[in-house]
Amino acid sequence: MKLALLVMMVVLGASQYQLWIASDGMRGVRSLQSQIATQQKNNESLAEDNALLLQHIDALKAGGTAVESRARDELGMVKSGETFYQTLG
Repeated sequence: MKLALLVMMVVLGASQYQLWIASDGMRGVRSLQSQIATQQKNNESLAEDNALLLQHIDALKAGGTAVESRARDELGMVKSGETFYQTLG
C-alpha cells in the first residue's frame, strides 16, 4: 500500500512539473502569448503603413496635383516659365 502511494505521489509530482515548469507547459503558453501580443502590435503598425501607402497610390492614380507635388519635392522639377530659387540656411 505504501509503495502504491509513493508511486502515485511521484506521478503527481512529475505531472505538476510538466504542467508548471517544463517549457511546453504553462511557461511555454505564457511565452507564446507574449509573442502573439508583440506580433499583433507589429501587424497593426504594418496595417496603418499599408493604409497610408494605399492613400498615396490613390492620389497618384488620380493624377494632377499629387504627381506634380511629388515631382517638385522629390525631383526638383519646375514648370516652364518658372524660376527656381533655393535658399541656404
